[in-house]
Amino acid sequence: MTQTTFRPRRSCLYMPASNERALEKAKTLPADTIIFDLEDAVAPDAKDDARENACAALQSGEYGNRELVVRINAMETVWFADDLRQACLSKADAVLVPKILSAEDIIRIDGIIDDLDAKLTTKLWAMIEMPQAILNLGAIAALGPKTRLTSFVMGFNDLAKEMRASHDRSIFAPVMTQSVIAARAYGLNIIDSVYNDFNDPAGLQTECQEAQKLGFDGKSLIHPAQIETANRVFAPHPDAIVEAEAIVAAFNAPANVGKGVIVVNGKMTELLHLKQAKQLIATAAAIDLLVQ
Repeated sequence: MTQTTFRPRRSCLYMPASNERALEKAKTLPADTIIFDLEDAVAPDAKDDARENACAALQSGEYGNRELVVRINAMETVWFADDLRQACLSKADAVLVPKILSAEDIIRIDGIIDDLDAKLTTKLWAMIEMPQAILNLGAIAALGPKTRLTSFVMGFNDLAKEMRASHDRSIFAPVMTQSVIAARAYGLNIIDSVYNDFNDPAGLQTECQEAQKLGFDGKSLIHPAQIETANRVFAPHPDAIVEAEAIVAAFNAPANVGKGVIVVNGKMTELLHLKQAKQLIATAAAIDLLVQ
């Protein structure tokens, strides 16, 4: 399977699909990704209506360049099969499946989508929120090149509950690093967990900066007020873009053709820096396309 490249996912906003006003509002929000939520944000007696709302939104064509994802209910629930089928047939860009435990779960879900129609372009995102998933990170991520799996989304609220731990972000530092390593080893995207206090922009910025330094692509969000911070922190800094353009220009100069190491602005610069510079420029360009 071909992995998605350079699509910005700085801000991935959960919107309860049972709330039609929220779905309407999402059409105007500057989030890179809208996640129509059928799981945690929807009461059991509203699940069917929420699924219908999400499918109608997917087919409306009214969300511009935003990536549209559906978080369906977990595999052991009575809603899973209908959620997965309808989201895929309604042409969701991806389905986000909670409570993933093992590589076998990914294989099963991938097979179900293929049985619906092997030509469907819907990708698979996995919630990493269970202790078993942490133990199986490498095996799960390794299926990325072989299946529809393209992304990890961290869920530290559920992980803390399962661990019987306090929700202190510092305890998840090893998990965050391990998850990024597993994702990058197999070409997956990775999105940080939500920040629960949407009235605390300083706390949100701190978490975004921590995740950005570790290599996360973006952050999952629970409120529109959080979008601006995530978009700003996870976007390439203007100074970094200028530096990246200088690196590319230097390697393209006739005097440096074929060289593996050159000096750019007084710094030793290798081919790996050139690769990073090109990726950063491509990411910035993709963000520019989104905001047009």
